[in-house]
Amino acid sequence: MVFTIEPMITEGTYFITLNSDDWTSRTMDNKLAAQYEHTIAITAEGPQILTAQ
Repeated sequence: MVFTIEPMITEGTYFITLNSDDWTSRTMDNKLAAQYEHTIAITAEGPQILTAQ
């Protein structure tokens, strides 16, 4: 099984809106935000972080 954890740190609200391009998202209050992701595989040997460091 593989899944992704994608935390987002926002200066204001965590509510988002999607731009008309159906790809770009932003916070509804237009304050600063940062997002990062880690991809993790769960294997028989245990979890493995697949994201490049």
